[in-house]
Amino acid sequence: MEYCVFIEPQQGASYDTQLAFARTAEEHGFTGFFRSDHFLKMGDFSDGSPGPTDAWTTLAGLARETSSIRLGTLVSSVTYRHPGLLALQVAQVDRMSGGRVELGLGTGWYAEEHAAYGIPFPPRRFDHLEEQLEIVTGMWATPTGGAYSFAGEHYELADSPALPKPAQSPLPVIVGGSGLTRTPALAARFAQEFNIPFQAEDVIADRFERVARACEAIDRDPATLKRTVAWTTLAGATEADLRRRAANTGEDVDQFRASHTFSGSAAEIVDQVGRLRELGAERVYFQMMDMTDLDHVAYLGEEVLPQLDR
Repeated sequence: MEYCVFIEPQQGASYDTQLAFARTAEEHGFTGFFRSDHFLKMGDFSDGSPGPTDAWTTLAGLARETSSIRLGTLVSSVTYRHPGLLALQVAQVDRMSGGRVELGLGTGWYAEEHAAYGIPFPPRRFDHLEEQLEIVTGMWATPTGGAYSFAGEHYELADSPALPKPAQSPLPVIVGGSGLTRTPALAARFAQEFNIPFQAEDVIADRFERVARACEAIDRDPATLKRTVAWTTLAGATEADLRRRAANTGEDVDQFRASHTFSGSAAEIVDQVGRLRELGAERVYFQMMDMTDLDHVAYLGEEVLPQLDR
């Protein structure tokens, strides 16, 4: 079982804030540090200051300023970057990290951020996602000295040298979501990880079964596709700790506990993770909204992770 932290820097976090968070997670034994790839805040608990940071620029910096923790996006949107450029960027950051990068890629959904930054927001983005997955993985798989070409409805590449190559082969690709058919099918074709974010346990179980069937339909062993879950997290040794942390992010503790979250004491979170493990989850992401609360990270690392690894 693997344990990662997952943050939302569009809510207002400088590079230095993210660096401190990533180093704290690394120090406390987490498998990975993952961040969203957004350019506009959501909700009201922050004014968005100091503004957004680009995900792959940030991860390039962290690649040089961390040493062991894995780094990636949940998830980059196909609307932000041409797939040829994305393949180049991710491969370079992977080399800068010594082979610790993972690419989460999705359709994108937040129309307001596209309007705010002048980014086109086309319809039928699943078609874009399928083509981008084919291009990115195809470029990385092209033998050095060869050339890669692609002609699709949305993208065309002609005789690309398909360089640089990632340090990892294959570099892990994450496809996720709660879609019933197309998302599992794309994960089965292109990904090393299938992620279910913010869903109830019965939905998680159903989607894990669907992706297993999608693998079998193309003669892929379902065991070769890692199944993972992301839930928002509110942890603390006391009720006062929980209420203080909830207040800092505009949450109501009781409502938070009633939703699909990691919430409560170390013992409660251990139980919650255990139920997900029984459903087949092989990695969990603790989404943490207050990126200045490094004690929150330390609590999970010191009180929760040791119990999970027994």
